[in-house]
Amino acid sequence: MQMNGIPFTTTDRSAVECTEHRGETGTAYWRTRTFGGVRVRLVEYSPDYLADHWCSKGHILFLLEGKPHTEFEDGRKYVLKPGMSYRLADNAEAHSSYTAVGAKLFVVD
Repeated sequence: MQMNGIPFTTTDRSAVECTEHRGETGTAYWRTRTFGGVRVRLVEYSPDYLADHWCSKGHILFLLEGKPHTEFEDGRKYVLKPGMSYRLADNAEAHSSYTAVGAKLFVVD
């Protein structure tokens, strides 16, 4: 990821348009801004959210609230707690998310 030509700015996430992304169950709500090709999102998963696809996009993710489960196509599973983060590269490890209780994430990709 290259972050060039991005001037200092602030973002009030509550003022950013919210888009809905239906999962196999539940919904993910994204508040997205893009800066010089870098996508920055506040993502909220509803309770019982289950992604409807395997994602191969790389992310830097920080968990603010909730308890999401991340599963990899090879069967590995991880549970995040608030304050935890993960990083993974584009096209490196396909992954999917589920949460019984909902979650709020800050994601850069």
